[in-house]
Amino acid sequence: MKIKSIKKEEGYTVMSNYHFKDRRLSLKAKGLLSLMLSLPDNWDFSIMGLTSICIESRDTIRKIINELKINKYLKVVENRDKNGRFYYEYIIYEKPYDD
Repeated sequence: MKIKSIKKEEGYTVMSNYHFKDRRLSLKAKGLLSLMLSLPDNWDFSIMGLTSICIESRDTIRKIINELKINKYLKVVENRDKNGRFYYEYIIYEKPYDD
Protein backbone atom coordinates (compact mmCIF):
# COMPACT_ATOMS: atom_id res chain seq x y z
CA MET A 1 0.00 0.00 0.00
CA LYS A 2 1.41 3.35 -1.00
CA ILE A 3 0.98 6.31 1.32
CA LYS A 4 1.12 9.68 -0.33
CA SER A 5 2.52 12.44 1.85
CA ILE A 6 1.81 16.09 1.53
CA LYS A 7 3.95 19.05 2.38
CA LYS A 8 2.99 20.20 5.88
CA GLU A 9 3.41 23.94 6.22
CA GLU A 10 0.67 25.24 8.53
CA GLY A 11 -2.58 24.31 10.18
CA TYR A 12 -1.25 21.28 12.05
CA THR A 13 -1.56 20.36 15.70
CA VAL A 14 0.99 18.45 17.72
CA MET A 15 -0.51 16.48 20.59
CA SER A 16 0.13 13.43 22.70
CA ASN A 17 -1.01 10.04 21.40
CA TYR A 18 -1.97 9.00 24.93
CA HIS A 19 -5.72 9.58 24.58
CA PHE A 20 -5.83 7.78 21.21
CA LYS A 21 -4.65 4.59 22.94
CA ASP A 22 -6.92 4.92 25.99
CA ARG A 23 -9.43 2.10 25.55
CA ARG A 24 -11.80 3.68 28.08
CA LEU A 25 -12.60 6.50 25.65
CA SER A 26 -15.11 6.19 22.84
CA LEU A 27 -14.09 7.24 19.36
CA LYS A 28 -16.30 10.33 19.73
CA ALA A 29 -14.54 11.30 22.97
CA LYS A 30 -11.12 10.86 21.34
CA GLY A 31 -12.23 13.03 18.44
CA LEU A 32 -13.73 15.80 20.57
CA LEU A 33 -10.70 15.85 22.85
CA SER A 34 -8.42 16.10 19.80
CA LEU A 35 -10.53 18.94 18.44
CA MET A 36 -10.46 20.74 21.79
CA LEU A 37 -6.67 20.36 22.02
CA SER A 38 -6.34 21.88 18.55
CA LEU A 39 -8.31 25.03 19.39
CA PRO A 40 -6.72 28.22 20.76
CA ASP A 41 -6.71 28.75 24.53
CA ASN A 42 -9.23 31.58 24.29
CA TRP A 43 -11.82 29.45 22.44
CA ASP A 44 -15.36 29.22 23.85
CA PHE A 45 -15.20 25.63 25.12
CA SER A 46 -18.83 25.71 26.29
CA ILE A 47 -21.30 23.18 24.95
CA MET A 48 -22.75 25.89 22.71
CA GLY A 49 -19.27 26.90 21.50
CA LEU A 50 -18.37 23.31 20.64
CA THR A 51 -21.76 22.66 19.06
CA SER A 52 -21.18 25.63 16.75
CA ILE A 53 -18.28 23.81 15.05
CA CYS A 54 -19.62 20.24 15.14
CA ILE A 55 -22.57 18.45 13.56
CA GLU A 56 -23.38 16.68 16.84
CA SER A 57 -26.26 17.95 18.94
CA ARG A 58 -25.93 19.70 22.29
CA ASP A 59 -27.00 16.50 24.04
CA THR A 60 -24.33 14.49 22.25
CA ILE A 61 -21.63 17.06 23.04
CA ARG A 62 -22.80 17.10 26.68
CA LYS A 63 -22.51 13.29 26.88
CA ILE A 64 -19.04 13.32 25.36
CA ILE A 65 -17.93 16.08 27.74
CA ASN A 66 -19.22 13.99 30.66
CA GLU A 67 -17.22 11.01 29.35
CA LEU A 68 -14.08 13.18 29.24
CA LYS A 69 -14.78 14.43 32.78
CA ILE A 70 -15.33 10.90 34.12
CA ASN A 71 -12.05 9.76 32.57
CA LYS A 72 -10.24 12.87 33.90
CA TYR A 73 -9.32 14.49 30.60
CA LEU A 74 -11.47 17.52 31.36
CA LYS A 75 -12.31 19.62 34.40
CA VAL A 76 -15.09 22.19 34.32
CA VAL A 77 -14.71 24.78 37.06
CA GLU A 78 -17.65 27.01 37.94
CA ASN A 79 -16.74 30.62 38.69
CA ARG A 80 -18.54 33.94 39.22
CA ASP A 81 -17.68 37.25 37.60
CA LYS A 82 -17.69 40.59 39.46
CA ASN A 83 -21.44 40.92 38.78
CA GLY A 84 -22.19 37.54 40.33
CA ARG A 85 -22.89 35.78 37.03
CA PHE A 86 -21.65 32.24 36.58
CA TYR A 87 -19.10 31.28 33.95
CA TYR A 88 -17.26 28.03 33.41
CA GLU A 89 -13.56 27.41 32.92
CA TYR A 90 -12.69 24.32 30.87
CA ILE A 91 -9.33 22.77 31.75
CA ILE A 92 -8.29 20.23 29.12
CA TYR A 93 -5.63 17.57 29.73
CA GLU A 94 -3.64 15.51 27.21
CA LYS A 95 -3.39 12.75 29.84
CA PRO A 96 -5.79 12.05 32.72
CA TYR A 97 -5.09 14.28 35.68
CA ASP A 98 -4.45 13.10 39.24
CA ASP A 99 -6.73 14.31 42.01
